[in-house]
Amino acid sequence: MTTQALHPNFQGHFDEVIARNPGEREFHQAVYEVMQSLSPIAGRVDEYAQWSILKRMCEPERQLIFRVPWVTDTGEVQINRGYRVEFNSTLGPFKGGLRFHPTVNLSIIKFLGFEQVYKNALTGMPIGGGKGGSDFDPKGRSEQEVMRFCQSFMTELHRHIGEHTDVPAGDIGVGGRELGYLFGQFKRITNRYESGVLTGKGLTWGGSQVRTEATGYGTVFFAQEMLASRGESFDGRRVVVSGSGNVAIYAVEKVQELGGTVVAVSDSGGYVVDEAGIDLSLLKEVKERQRERLSAYADARGGAVRHVTDGAVWDVPCDVALPCATQNELQAEHARTLVAHGTGLVAEGANMPCTAEAVTILREAGVLYAPGKASNAGGVATSALEMQQNASRDSWSFEETQERLRQIMVDIHRQCLETAEEYGDPGNYVMGANLAGYIRVADAMVALGVV
Repeated sequence: MTTQALHPNFQGHFDEVIARNPGEREFHQAVYEVMQSLSPIAGRVDEYAQWSILKRMCEPERQLIFRVPWVTDTGEVQINRGYRVEFNSTLGPFKGGLRFHPTVNLSIIKFLGFEQVYKNALTGMPIGGGKGGSDFDPKGRSEQEVMRFCQSFMTELHRHIGEHTDVPAGDIGVGGRELGYLFGQFKRITNRYESGVLTGKGLTWGGSQVRTEATGYGTVFFAQEMLASRGESFDGRRVVVSGSGNVAIYAVEKVQELGGTVVAVSDSGGYVVDEAGIDLSLLKEVKERQRERLSAYADARGGAVRHVTDGAVWDVPCDVALPCATQNELQAEHARTLVAHGTGLVAEGANMPCTAEAVTILREAGVLYAPGKASNAGGVATSALEMQQNASRDSWSFEETQERLRQIMVDIHRQCLETAEEYGDPGNYVMGANLAGYIRVADAMVALGVV
């Protein structure tokens, strides 16, 4: 990784991060991006240097790694590895999702937790940042196997979480089913019905309206504000969304509501191009209920749809690109393709889906670009709204919750633009998001002392 663009005040800190966290490339990438954005405040706030704020921000408060043993339907004992990185609790209890995916390792969990700190700060809600998960893959496992794994995972995790301590949620591989099994085990072990210990819960047992839709909706609300800043809208726009999980599905839904046409979505087996616009009900049926690949979508739609198994979904020409799959999925060559096709806006629905090189290419070409810590903050914002409802033993309507989410995304967009302008780089959402989040956390850390 090149570090030439870092301010001299930060280079030593970054070198130390690399030395203390060897081989953790994703974590290094996330830290580098934030440090790169902090140049405008280098040396300007004496307290930040005096209290070693940046150095402390790069070191998690707590890193947990534990064994997760469970038994398959055939009686075979399996061992997975569980993680919870409690990164920063300056603003409130640690808050961030659990990811179950074979690629999960400490580097990925740390980068996600680090990003979560700034994302959560941008929401304006009283929540800190953390992340967790396991290298367990729920795909292809029976309901009973998933349940046994979740129960084993929570048997250890329950020692470390609580509504005033650490509040996990779902992420890739952890949906309503998994959260139900996790919460059930927590309740059984602790003998407490502590609704606020997990978010993303089912509506009948303490969940919030709009939580399922929140990350996808929030990404589109943010993108809508970006377009509005240029006097534009989604109406008539051609949109490509990567992924076909929770975030992608509800991004598609909101884009369609706002007048855009989503022509392509993807999964690990390739992507589909539906020039008439993605059939949302069919996509939900294939992905949420049948848990099938997109090839089943193409089969159901017949000859009108292309299913492509090579290349990338970014090969499809579009006005707006919404990467909603996973980290580093949109690389330099994809960014060049988007620029060549005249794409005007990229907003991240996933966490760090664009590589640093891709971001540079997009921004130099004048493409509006929103980093995930700003544009996908809707998920954790609605999780915080769920925590509010749990704390007050209340439940809000879908319309009320969606409007609160929309307003939070509008406020985040305003913060990003105002901060970028204040520090001399108007329209730079990366700088605006990183600086706004960092300053809020840093000021609170100064107030709390060396802890």
